[in-house]
Amino acid sequence: MFESLQNRLQGVFDQLNKRGRLSEADVDAALREVRLALLEADVNFKVVKEFIARIRERAVGVELSKRITPGQQVVRIVHEELLETLGQPARLDLGGASPHVIMMVGLQGSGKTTTAAKLALYLRKSKHRPLMVAADTRRPAAIEQLKVLGRELDIPVYSEDPSVPPPAICVNAIKHAKAGAYNIVILDTAGRLQIDEALMEELSQIKAKTSPQEVLLVADAMTGQEAVKVAEGFHQRVNVTGLILTKIDGDARGGAAISIRSVTGVPIKFLGTGEKSGDLELFHPDRMASRILGMGDVMSLIERAEEVIDEDVAERGAKKLMEGNFNLEDFLEQLQQIKKLGPLNKVLEMIPGMGQLTSAISQEDMERQLKRTQAIINSMTTKERRHPKILDGSRKRRVAKGSGSSVQEINQLLSQFQQMQKMMKQLRNPRARQNIMNMFGGFR
Repeated sequence: MFESLQNRLQGVFDQLNKRGRLSEADVDAALREVRLALLEADVNFKVVKEFIARIRERAVGVELSKRITPGQQVVRIVHEELLETLGQPARLDLGGASPHVIMMVGLQGSGKTTTAAKLALYLRKSKHRPLMVAADTRRPAAIEQLKVLGRELDIPVYSEDPSVPPPAICVNAIKHAKAGAYNIVILDTAGRLQIDEALMEELSQIKAKTSPQEVLLVADAMTGQEAVKVAEGFHQRVNVTGLILTKIDGDARGGAAISIRSVTGVPIKFLGTGEKSGDLELFHPDRMASRILGMGDVMSLIERAEEVIDEDVAERGAKKLMEGNFNLEDFLEQLQQIKKLGPLNKVLEMIPGMGQLTSAISQEDMERQLKRTQAIINSMTTKERRHPKILDGSRKRRVAKGSGSSVQEINQLLSQFQQMQKMMKQLRNPRARQNIMNMFGGFR
């Protein structure tokens, strides 16, 4: 999502690193580029103006540290100011009497119904008992869509005949939740193609009759500045308590994510990161700031890994790697674990320093290479996978034929594998491990 912005900012910081010290002219030249990068990313112009002013005030005349470069110094200031702009992290308010009511609002097409199901799944994983309510009677397809999602996720859905007014459906749903011991009620309300009086009046009535603890606006990040205007419109009428930005994984330029908190004063609480039911993340301002600056997002990667990767398999592989007993059979097992993390380009974006690879190599090429590697290893015998050194010319030709690859590709894979083994043997030396840690130390 932030690829273009990352590339522009990285170019600015690289130029600053060529300076021995930062002059006022250097800072001004760099900030002009930062301003252009942010405007091109569709960040609200008022937010950009205030943001640049704060950075300039801090960067001009600052005492440069001998431990870091001028570019790193400015990166640190920009990172801190991005955190200020994105606001403090905010979590759902689930206090008060049960059931806790969460009212979902948003325009038609923003992903509201799908997000309601994602949120229900997220809450169930946290040991809650959610009930989803189909309150969008103006669009019968929305009712059926929620029911389908409910069946897929095994989460109950409350619905009534579309002729029943939505406020009455919501009130009845809360009564049903109390009787059924559900502790969270998620109201999927109606959306429109644009904000209109009829929509707002209906939402106001639902809010008055259900007293929700949370009113969450689902906003499409792909709409850029329009998402900010939508947020302002809903907030003025129904007092939105939190935002969920969807389609963060798309081609959006990122401006809505940066500006929406500053313009509306409403905190972002979740991010929709994909089409799958589990693709809903808590919003962490520090992680988003790191992604924007191309610094990766290791914490989100770790959390994702904890969810999908078999801990025993990962630990066994790590142990064999450090002991120098890692073979191609283990390598194949670890590749299968990595695939569970999701698209490889998204994984690389979360690793510091690796984000630039995603622009150099397409997702299709990454997936194709991964499948080819798996096919090559699967075409080997168990003995060959465990002892790759026995792969002579005739064996390689057999493997190439079985995997639809060439002997050259097999040689390339074996060479890379040998280099990895060599590197891991070096890492068994404490001094070598410390040297690598120092390389990635950066600034704090």
